[in-house]
Amino acid sequence: MEETSVLEQIKDLTDELNYHNQLYYQENRTEISDYDFDMKLKALEELEKKFPHLKQPDSPTFRVGGTITKDFPTVYHKYPMLSLGNTYSKDELVAFDERVEKGLGTKDYEYICELKFDGLALSLQYENGVLQKAVTRGDGTKGDDITPNAKTISTIPLKIMGGNVPKEFEVRGEVFFPLMEFERVNREIEEDNKVRISEGKKPNTILANPRNSASGTMKMQDSSIVAARKLDCYLYSFVSDELKLSTHEEALKQLDSLGFNVSPTYRKCKNIRDVIAYIDEWEHKRFELPLETDGIVVKVNSEQHQEELGFTAKSPKWAISYKYKAESAVTQLLSVTYQVGRTGAITPVANLDPVLLAGTTVKRASLHNANEIRRLDLHMNDYVHVEKGGEIIPKVTKVDLDQRQGNAIPIAYIDKCPECKTPLVRQEGEAVHYCPNEISCPPQVLGRIEHFISRNAMDIETLGPRTIAGLLDANLISDVSDLYRLTFDDLNGLKFSVEDEQTGEIKTRSIKEKTAQNVLDSLSESRKVPFQNVLFALGIRYVGKTVAEKLADHFKSMDHLMNASEDEMLEVMEIGTRIAQSVIQYFSNQNNRSLVHRLKTAGLQMEITDHGLINYTDKLEGSTFVISGVFSKYSRDELKSIIKQNGGNIAGSISGKTNYLVAGENMGPAKREKAEKLGIRIIDEAEFNSMIS
Repeated sequence: MEETSVLEQIKDLTDELNYHNQLYYQENRTEISDYDFDMKLKALEELEKKFPHLKQPDSPTFRVGGTITKDFPTVYHKYPMLSLGNTYSKDELVAFDERVEKGLGTKDYEYICELKFDGLALSLQYENGVLQKAVTRGDGTKGDDITPNAKTISTIPLKIMGGNVPKEFEVRGEVFFPLMEFERVNREIEEDNKVRISEGKKPNTILANPRNSASGTMKMQDSSIVAARKLDCYLYSFVSDELKLSTHEEALKQLDSLGFNVSPTYRKCKNIRDVIAYIDEWEHKRFELPLETDGIVVKVNSEQHQEELGFTAKSPKWAISYKYKAESAVTQLLSVTYQVGRTGAITPVANLDPVLLAGTTVKRASLHNANEIRRLDLHMNDYVHVEKGGEIIPKVTKVDLDQRQGNAIPIAYIDKCPECKTPLVRQEGEAVHYCPNEISCPPQVLGRIEHFISRNAMDIETLGPRTIAGLLDANLISDVSDLYRLTFDDLNGLKFSVEDEQTGEIKTRSIKEKTAQNVLDSLSESRKVPFQNVLFALGIRYVGKTVAEKLADHFKSMDHLMNASEDEMLEVMEIGTRIAQSVIQYFSNQNNRSLVHRLKTAGLQMEITDHGLINYTDKLEGSTFVISGVFSKYSRDELKSIIKQNGGNIAGSISGKTNYLVAGENMGPAKREKAEKLGIRIIDEAEFNSMIS
């Protein structure tokens, strides 16, 4: 069979099946029987199997999955995916409305109210009408490319039909687990577990809740499993440089006209009173929906008004999320267990008699710390109120004293680490107890190594928690420096335990030759990771990625930092007493200094080298910059990097010490107003370029 003829057949079948899919999912009607549709789909699958290179990018066979993804590539968002500020108070909604009125200088504006769906935020990128990429929110600047999994969702168009389609555009929405499908999958797991238990096998884990399960499913490596779970997606944002729409309402209608799944529950509101009426209407009505929702998103309708209001560093000033107050349930406390974190922090957890709360079964709840247990006057066997609000993990809010029984025993907080039996310590002014045994407390050792290899630290992708646990069990490593002593023979054939994602069985896996070599190559490559990443990777308390960058920029080397005084550290912009004391305490420990020495001997970067400062100049030395808005040539991270490489400093907010405000598009008026009031020079992207050119 000639390929030209096959290609025509594949294209015809693809177009025909996509047409029928659109009729079914967008217009709720059919023109052919299910049998005829299935036969045509089967014919297409057979042709694609014989001629895989001819498969079309919008093939409906993507819906059944089958792609195996070992790693999800990182993709930078063209437009940042910002989070929304939220409130549980209607008074704060009124205050938000007052800020909008003040920012616009008029009362002539409208709102769009939409239900806030619980799931995974997703960005879909289209070129010439065909879906190219599906990317998670991630950190707002970059996310994971999960395109094969997104293509399994039937309501996400693989190709846009009809006219008025920009060459390039992006839509955003929320992937969710329909409640009926969530219950179906759990029923299937329960039925399968009966067989497994009868065969003496470990039962599979029941899915915890629709929100986490939607997110977890979309990160699975086998897209056929994703397809089987029948997730759905509501779209709520349309972005295009080619097609500018004047209101958010127009954007929603544009999405609908292009065949995207838009929830019909949105409403245009003339004022904040109408917004509150919408919120009241849906407070109980939302439980009739086929998916979980926990609040309302309120957006200024006019795109021009949105531009005038601008953004804060993390969220738009023209939108806010109203969350309904947490549901509460009463159940009995069965026991308290204690978890040990990476830094040694002890977290008490309440183990509860299972209770249904907000549509999910709750078995565990956070107790936070010893102070909280004392405040609650918590006794074993007490009946407690459990709430599930904005947090993923429910929390115990109070004890039902009327139900306290004679067998209720006051809870005595542990004084020794549950893992290594080391006496716990509690620093002055802090509520949390800590295990000080950093050297050999198993969860701390494992947690520190996992942090060390993470993406924002040493970025050693070929190592994972299971492999690290296997290395620890085999006594091949005891701290992060031991990673750089590993040999091929250490890794090749190393066995470790893995819980199967589908069956829940604990299976033994081993590292193969190719994987062993990949791990060694990644470790070798990590020796090039810059000093600021190495500093962050050490896991010093309060030293996050940004703090590590500031300390590295100021002290230039690990040796200088290790020997710096508290006063010298306080000279670093935005470094306070708590951070300074934590760093000094870390390096006053001889074990930590020895670890740094071993890492230095292993070849890790312990200073800002000339290589790390390519194109370094002192053109901006002594000047402090604040960056706000969106830029055409640079991302905000790129601007920060350029400023640092030219000797400048970065500040998060405007103050008397600020020299320049670099103003991009959509910068909020408040920031400009403050800069003008303080006499700070405001420059645009072109002026900034001239300063460093």
